[in-house]
Amino acid sequence: MATKHPSSALHAPAVPPAYPMAKPGYGKRSTPGQQPRTHDDFALLPTRERYVAGFVDHLPDGAAMSVKQLAKQLPLYGQQAISTALKALSVAGHLRRVRCAVGAGDETRWVFRTFWSRTARDNEWWNTYLATETAARTAAPAAARGASATSVEPSTPVALPQQRTPAEAAPDTAPETAPTAAPSATPSPAYLALAELGRKDIRLALSADDCAALEPHAAEWLARGVDADYLIVALTAGLPAQVDCPPRFVRRRLTDKIPPRLPGGPESPSTGTPAPAGRLLMECTDCGRPGRPEALPDGLCRPCRAAHSKGEQPASPDPTEIAAVKAHMANLRDLLKAP
Repeated sequence: MATKHPSSALHAPAVPPAYPMAKPGYGKRSTPGQQPRTHDDFALLPTRERYVAGFVDHLPDGAAMSVKQLAKQLPLYGQQAISTALKALSVAGHLRRVRCAVGAGDETRWVFRTFWSRTARDNEWWNTYLATETAARTAAPAAARGASATSVEPSTPVALPQQRTPAEAAPDTAPETAPTAAPSATPSPAYLALAELGRKDIRLALSADDCAALEPHAAEWLARGVDADYLIVALTAGLPAQVDCPPRFVRRRLTDKIPPRLPGGPESPSTGTPAPAGRLLMECTDCGRPGRPEALPDGLCRPCRAAHSKGEQPASPDPTEIAAVKAHMANLRDLLKAP
């Protein structure tokens, strides 16, 4: 059970006016319905987490949220400590890291955001909220296709939905066979994505014949509304230390991890390229492994969640060891001062 930490010795520094902002679409994003700020915010958190949370809470939306930038502004802790604190804040229900696909066609790219809530939320709340964000982003391009005005990224919805999202209800069975593409001098997006795997991680290096054999399976992913970046991330995330047979490993992942088919997902009649959708994918706060919100409880994948659970109660240092280290350091300082 969490206990209140009454000490107020550490106060997070004020946000400097020159704190760097992320590129448009990236960075911090505040969630709706948060309680007003009070003196007791984050009182149930340990000292370090309370210190980091207090600083993050005062950052404006769109502020850079990388561990490196936060460590520059919080001199008491290094990057490793900041990373551990962010993981603890995710478990406590204050933040979730996500990646969103924005743009259209060849201009589609992934942007990274950190959703922040001063009020701690449970997994059910986060799953529903992120599902609402996904639904809003998916619906916006469809509504904008009939309008000539420049599309604007949808704002945070006010009400959270009660029904399941289309992605949860859609069947995920893949067809037994895929149509054979007509020969072309230009490699398909599916082939290029497979060829890129070895450059992203040498453990998944594929030959030209391997890419051609796996191309229909990868094309089925793209036909279900994902892009090449999503496909590459899904295939390279959480790799084992050694992959004995890359083609067989990739084929297994293409089959086992194929995304669900979204109902009513239009495709371009001329090229067969799926129309861009406002996809939102949560990632593990610790290792960055992507997945759907319900697959990452507390914002952590299974391995990181297990590691966090094992390290929840670190052993307190022995006072005699602390005294011995201090005495040793004092002796070293005396030796340096000696002529």
